[in-house]
Amino acid sequence: MFRLTDFTYEGKTVFLRADLNSPVKDGKITSDARFRAVLPTIRYLLENGAKLVIATHQSRPYKEDYITTEEHAEILSKLLGKEVEYVEDIFGRLARERISSLRSGEAIILENLRFSAEEVFYKPLEECERTFLIRKLAPLIDYVVNDAFAAAHRSQPSLVGFARIKPMIMGKLMEKEVDALTRAYEKGEKPRVYVLGGAKVEDSLRVAENVLRMEKADLILTGGLVGHVFTLAKGFNLGDANIEFMARKGLLELVDWAERILDEFYPMIRTPVDFAIDYRGERLEVDLLSDEKRLFDEYPILDIGSRTIEKYREILLGAGTIVANGPMGVFEREEFALGTVEVFRAIGESKAFSVVGGGHSIASIYKYNIKGISHISTGGGAMLSFFAGEKLPVLEAFKISHRTFIQK
Repeated sequence: MFRLTDFTYEGKTVFLRADLNSPVKDGKITSDARFRAVLPTIRYLLENGAKLVIATHQSRPYKEDYITTEEHAEILSKLLGKEVEYVEDIFGRLARERISSLRSGEAIILENLRFSAEEVFYKPLEECERTFLIRKLAPLIDYVVNDAFAAAHRSQPSLVGFARIKPMIMGKLMEKEVDALTRAYEKGEKPRVYVLGGAKVEDSLRVAENVLRMEKADLILTGGLVGHVFTLAKGFNLGDANIEFMARKGLLELVDWAERILDEFYPMIRTPVDFAIDYRGERLEVDLLSDEKRLFDEYPILDIGSRTIEKYREILLGAGTIVANGPMGVFEREEFALGTVEVFRAIGESKAFSVVGGGHSIASIYKYNIKGISHISTGGGAMLSFFAGEKLPVLEAFKISHRTFIQK
């Protein structure tokens, strides 16, 4: 795959596909984390004389955070200390004329890519390269740099469509992500521990099945709704309140799959031994084997308990490699953030090479100032797809582009 240092950029027009899709409240962006993550690539290109065209998506049609990229331009301008001009167009005449008039060291950002219908659908590379976006912009562009790791599991025109038309190059963030995830998956020191939590149960089951079958993991620790599904699969009753909630979420349908994974890899999958509930306004911890578990009929489980935290902590401190995705409970409520925070603290304190991903995971790491984690991934869904052994369309596009242009 091509890296930034493989090319020179003086006077060249570079299309930079970033992922600046950010949380929005009351019409305003509330986090600049993804902007900061892509700054090294932007600075490198501008300092090396590129004419820079930045493109990103923001949310999906009809959602509250589906906004223009005007504020994205303002945030980037402040962080860079130089203007990034907002262009209210994607591939129409206004955009094409502005791209053609760019000077070396200048940067613009195009309108929200998902304002174009072509960018909303997932299509094979061959169809993506026939879209108007690709056909209109390709003649104006010398190189494509892709730094949108968080969208690497998607196949859309701006992400894969240029691969056989222009050299497609990994940005610094993409390179860092791929190197870190590959190291954990392919070369990780034993014992290799995966921590799977949060609400993306189906994705987590795919990861568990793949890393255990491919002998990439020695132990899996579970929490959140992933832990609930495996706990039910082990034959424990989580009470009416929790089972009804899981039924509404469609999670009970996944219990049979979790059972099959347990049948094959039982000793390697650990589930919580105690849980925390909100009992009359206070955190109450209930052992799974105690008579108090009757409270699960009325009160939803909101976190793992202290005994589970201690068991997980001991395992994590002795790990050689750790991969973690998703919180252990409802970390947004401070009294039920304990499991998530303490598990991530243990990961930070461990001497292991560690990779942590997922939006909620990252939020808790920053909120509680947790240090020592080797790599914090910007892409939860892409990271889960990677560890599930799936081919990520953007990574495949890099390979195709390398094969296409290395011969020229």
